Amino acid sequence: MTTATDFWVLIHAERARLADMLDGLSAEQWRSPSLCAAWTVEQVTAHLTAAARTGTWAWIRSIVRAGLNADTHNARLLARYLGRTPEETLTAFRDSVALTIAPTKDYAAFLGEVIVHGQDMARPLGIELTPDPVAVREVADFFVAKDFAVHSRSAVKGLRLDATDAAISTGSGPVVRGRLLDLVMAMAGRTAYCAELSGDGVDELRRRLG
Repeated sequence: MTTATDFWVLIHAERARLADMLDGLSAEQWRSPSLCAAWTVEQVTAHLTAAARTGTWAWIRSIVRAGLNADTHNARLLARYLGRTPEETLTAFRDSVALTIAPTKDYAAFLGEVIVHGQDMARPLGIELTPDPVAVREVADFFVAKDFAVHSRSAVKGLRLDATDAAISTGSGPVVRGRLLDLVMAMAGRTAYCAELSGDGVDELRRRLG
């Protein structure tokens, strides 16, 4: 069984991996759109800093003040951690790498947040960012089992997921086949990753993702 300590080791490693990738970006790349709604690469970085620094009560206060509107809540926290320059934004993120703060004990979800948002930034930039396969497996298992922040479980209900790069096959029904990371990104609602998948269940998955 994966312990909280195990998850924090994985989360810290993925944050550090992402920080190293961001360290070499140009000003233009920082301003580039990510795969995450209307956020730029820099804004996604600030969002991850906010996630790393927001505990239970801070999260509750923020979401209540936002009228339970997640978009307003996220925008407020993002603005708080967005630096005056990309360098400031990155420094704040680097300073958050080793923190062990989370609003709930759903550690796999917070590991998934780092991995998914890392790809949200890396893919549009044409950068290969390869997370730890163990971390990706933990996120995949969680996404299949539970809707949390993303409607991952609902998206793949009644479909069979076959990973081509890991000994993982889960669910039953029409097949969706691909690299485990691509499956995770699709479960997180990133429709662009459906193009990387094959099988007679892909069209249905794409339809569900909208």
